[in-house]
Amino acid sequence: QLQLVESGGGLVQPGGSLRLSCAASGNIASINVMAWYRQAPGRERESVALITKGGSTNYAVSVKGRFTISRDNVKNTVYLQMNSLKPEDTAVYYCNAKIFAISRQYWGQGTQVTVSS
Repeated sequence: QLQLVESGGGLVQPGGSLRLSCAASGNIASINVMAWYRQAPGRERESVALITKGGSTNYAVSVKGRFTISRDNVKNTVYLQMNSLKPEDTAVYYCNAKIFAISRQYWGQGTQVTVSS
């Protein structure tokens, strides 16, 4: 089993920054990919960024150059640093972990990010 707990969301003005955190506990050693997704009202959930066990990263085109995903293996935490935020970044952000060996993925509870003046 795996538990994911997000934190760090909130209200920020356009052009501002936020850092989201996702603390993982449980069967951490089996995780192959950690990712951030987001879902805006009336829209499908979309992938924002991911980081593999080997440290490779990938970003959605809409956030490339503004968002950075990173991890702290000691704290078992993945971060999403979000800079130059835009109103269209407003969404609930979800942490995701994928374990390929058992074909499962796990989700956090989500954290709201609102970009508005």
